Amino acid sequence: MSTPAWRTAFVVLLSIGVVAAAAWLVFFSPVLGVQRVAVSGANGRAADLVRRAAAVPDRQPLATVDLEQVRARVAALRQIESARVERVWPGTLRVRVVQRRAVAVVPAAGRADVVDRHGVVVESGSEAPAGLPSLHVDRFAPGDPATGAALAVAAGLPADLRQMVRTIRATTARDVSLRLADGRTIMWGGSERTRDKARVALTLLGRPGEAYDVSSPDVVAIR
Repeated sequence: MSTPAWRTAFVVLLSIGVVAAAAWLVFFSPVLGVQRVAVSGANGRAADLVRRAAAVPDRQPLATVDLEQVRARVAALRQIESARVERVWPGTLRVRVVQRRAVAVVPAAGRADVVDRHGVVVESGSEAPAGLPSLHVDRFAPGDPATGAALAVAAGLPADLRQMVRTIRATTARDVSLRLADGRTIMWGGSERTRDKARVALTLLGRPGEAYDVSSPDVVAIR
């Protein structure tokens, strides 16, 4: 074989060796393995739950991690509303989550279910946690119009009004009412224009009265 042929063969073998070494480094070696699972959007106990749910072995080659499987495991946590997973070379798996925000407590058979804006139970306990309104509807269920309206109102209340509310009641989607800690009542109506209704309600609460009707925030009434 001529010298150029040997050189060509040598270059080809060398190239194959480089490619093989690179493939081993990326797909099989722990050198580019998962060294850290970085969680954003959750802290403390919730972040620990996310890392455990991710279930990625230490030093598993980052390139071989199934991102969709990790995302699905994390999203299955009832505390998590949504999740995204991405690789950050050389050795970090980044998990971005949106935690479910508790908006109300639903009394149920001797327990208190803490629910988010979608009605998903975030946690259950024997006592209702402080700072969350109690939600009362005839039939608490996904797809129930009264339930949906009450949850939408609970989720949309600004902090300064929410801290005054003790009970949110809805008989229909158009008949939501709020009972405050001091016994006063706000007739809210439907869940639309929550921001306008909250602004008007906070103004009206500075006036004497027992019941405040903001169901139409442009035409209000005090009794």
